[in-house]
Amino acid sequence: MAYRRTPAVQERLDAQREAIAAAAVSMLTEGGYRALSVAAVADRAGVATGSVYRHYADKSDLMVRIFRELCTREVEAVTAAAAHGSGVQRVTAVVETFARRALRNPTLAYALLAEPVDAAVDAERLVLRRAFAGAFASALRHGIDNGEFPCQDVDLTAASLVGAVGEVLTGRLRDGAAGSTVPDLVVLALRAAGHLPSGTTSCQE
Repeated sequence: MAYRRTPAVQERLDAQREAIAAAAVSMLTEGGYRALSVAAVADRAGVATGSVYRHYADKSDLMVRIFRELCTREVEAVTAAAAHGSGVQRVTAVVETFARRALRNPTLAYALLAEPVDAAVDAERLVLRRAFAGAFASALRHGIDNGEFPCQDVDLTAASLVGAVGEVLTGRLRDGAAGSTVPDLVVLALRAAGHLPSGTTSCQE
């Protein structure tokens, strides 16, 4: 007869898994991927190293699952923020939510966006970029339908915005110089969409 876990055993294993995941996120937030090792995560979670391997095949598997969870959280925040309003407001919400959350936790954001990682984790970054591109594309389509933005290749613009915002944030996160990053990125995004915000002046004025 196959062994069946009792509810108490399953509850203990679930709690252990949650503790391991929380420890990994905490260490990632504090020191990025370089601070992570299976032994260190186990110590932070208060479990034996072997217990980590009960839930995750190896460090890469742990990082992929943690990365996926964190990215899902970021995408949900951006999507929710950009769910209402005009096209301009939605594009602005995508940029502001993404950028402000990143700048609020630079070590974690740099780990998610740019820190060197293994191929399996890097593949998850592509999923993240596509999700953010989808949020931009949705906002752009709404603006085009409302006549706020000119007709354009929405997917191209969205992908370009993800690349531009990600590149700018990576530099700011690495250098620790936020400055006027968020409002400047909003202006950049709206210009790319074909909209010049009111009150914006040209460089010649």
